[in-house]
Amino acid sequence: MQNVLKLFSLDELNYGAFAGEWITDAGGDILESISPINNQVLGRVKQASEKDYDIIVERAQEAFQFWRKLPAPKRGEVLLDIGLELKKFKEPLGKLVTLEMGKILTEGMGEVQEMIDICFFATGLSRQLYGLTMHSERPEHRMYEQWHPLGIIGIISAFNFPVAVWSWNMAIAGACGDAMIWKPSSKTPLTAIACTKIIKPILEKHGIPPALMSLVIGKGSTIGEKLIGDRRISLISATGSTQMGIRIGQVVGARLGRTILELGGNNAIIVAGSADLEMAVRSILFGAVGTAGQRCTSTRRIIVHESVYDKLLDRLVKSYQQVRIGNPLDSNILMGPLVDEGAVFDMMAALERIKKEGGKILVGGERLDAQKYGSPCYVTPCIAEVKADSQIVKDETFAPVLYALKYKDIEEAIHIHNNVPQGLSSAIFTRNLQESELFLSHRGSDCGIANVNIGTSGAEIGGAFGGEKETGGGRESGSDAWKAYMRRQTNTINWSNALPLAQGVKFDI
Repeated sequence: MQNVLKLFSLDELNYGAFAGEWITDAGGDILESISPINNQVLGRVKQASEKDYDIIVERAQEAFQFWRKLPAPKRGEVLLDIGLELKKFKEPLGKLVTLEMGKILTEGMGEVQEMIDICFFATGLSRQLYGLTMHSERPEHRMYEQWHPLGIIGIISAFNFPVAVWSWNMAIAGACGDAMIWKPSSKTPLTAIACTKIIKPILEKHGIPPALMSLVIGKGSTIGEKLIGDRRISLISATGSTQMGIRIGQVVGARLGRTILELGGNNAIIVAGSADLEMAVRSILFGAVGTAGQRCTSTRRIIVHESVYDKLLDRLVKSYQQVRIGNPLDSNILMGPLVDEGAVFDMMAALERIKKEGGKILVGGERLDAQKYGSPCYVTPCIAEVKADSQIVKDETFAPVLYALKYKDIEEAIHIHNNVPQGLSSAIFTRNLQESELFLSHRGSDCGIANVNIGTSGAEIGGAFGGEKETGGGRESGSDAWKAYMRRQTNTINWSNALPLAQGVKFDI
């Protein structure tokens, strides 16, 4: 642990305000980063004050003026170097993610790989910020659209992916010519500081003002509110709870600003009677237990055909009983701790609700001995048999709690699937072509992500990531998600000697 902290120059006291340089006299309170692995303090952070925030925004504005002048392919070269530098730090940064957040090491490393991949993706994107040409109805006129840098992007990231989700925004917004201010989760501040330290020398090497990728660590009630209400911030891209997203949407909407909201997920897998049960069990296990159930794409519900319900649940229960729980730095461990004790309390409260609403715990759901495990954050993953109309099924519990439901026909399964407020990720396991096509059609899954014969978790960066309904409607990462980070402009050039009006309007004196 000490070697990792030392590599990133993370001291006992660190600074949480970066405006091209670290603001060492930041005026905010001290924040402790506590590892859920062993309940030890990893480091302390001097948070930003509102005065520090204003300095950060001013420097980011200056950096934006510089950055947007660079041709997009030149911006892509900078992002390529950032990706190559992150590649050098893949192992220690992955370990730091694990230390601070608690996910198993292979997932921590995978998260850093995602950062590397999105930088490389953005390098190619920098030569593909395409506009369209349209035929004008007026003779000797040319009509087309182009895309311009938007401004400063405020990035609010969540604890469960403390670096990857920021990088999705950083890399794509960077290719688009924007500046960024990152407000990370208060539960994972050290990974944000480490990333900023990695990137700063790369920006300086290219002659780019490092304030282009600024950092502000502070309380949501002060710094967070200031960020989302600030008219100088063109776009707020936020990942977190639906409740948080509603607040951000209200405040940003009141100033007619833009948002990309990636909020709650209540993801389900339909297991048809024809499904390959071995594949389904493996996908459900990773989807529900991976990251200790703390992914927005975690599998929360399984909707199983009555003909295979007992067989599938029997296999799942046996698999859950074999999940190795413990220190996530150990390569033999499959599930580490929840992020903090508050997350444990939320899980235990959900289990009580399950029982009150007539559900049945099939396996797991225990708190593990804090003395034995060195932290109060360890639990066993849980499967609960519940009724489809239970309220608890419609709420997202950010923990390894899986709800099992039974169905008779595919139409019923899709109804159960869609009958929740959230709409992020979804999947069906079936060998039936008609069922899979129905699930992917307009009559099927109402989620932003719909898969066949793979699970709900583990999206690739090449596709746009996001969901519908209370998930927020935002899209990040690949495909044409870049358009949200730019402003569109339609242009018409008259190269004739006349001045015709559109729609045949006459206005002659």
